[in-house]
Amino acid sequence: MKEALRYLNNAREILKSVPIEDNTYTDIKPVREAFSTAYLAVLEAINEYLGTKRGLTKKELPKSVDAYRDALRKHIAVHDGRLMREFEKLYDALHIAGYYRGLIYDVDMVKDALKAAKAFIEKIGQE
Repeated sequence: MKEALRYLNNAREILKSVPIEDNTYTDIKPVREAFSTAYLAVLEAINEYLGTKRGLTKKELPKSVDAYRDALRKHIAVHDGRLMREFEKLYDALHIAGYYRGLIYDVDMVKDALKAAKAFIEKIGQE
């Protein structure tokens, strides 16, 4: 999960330069970029797992969110539906609310989302 954690660290680095007032990021553009990078970290963790533990080639890796859901169901979350729920929550928070719509800019909420991404990546790494 080395590459996935690298992406997540990049997301944290992006946030370090964003001005904060009253526990709120005042420049939403880099916050959205950080969310995008954190979401890519989650996808990279899944890719790493599928490549190293399941032997999928780069060409066989998922190419859409639905394909990632299918891969999780088939290869990773077979016995544990919690991982699927966590992926869905991260998709909604990181990709949709954080990146796509730019709705999350509270410092604590951003940090919580990144912590959740890290926990997910670590769980995938233990599978």
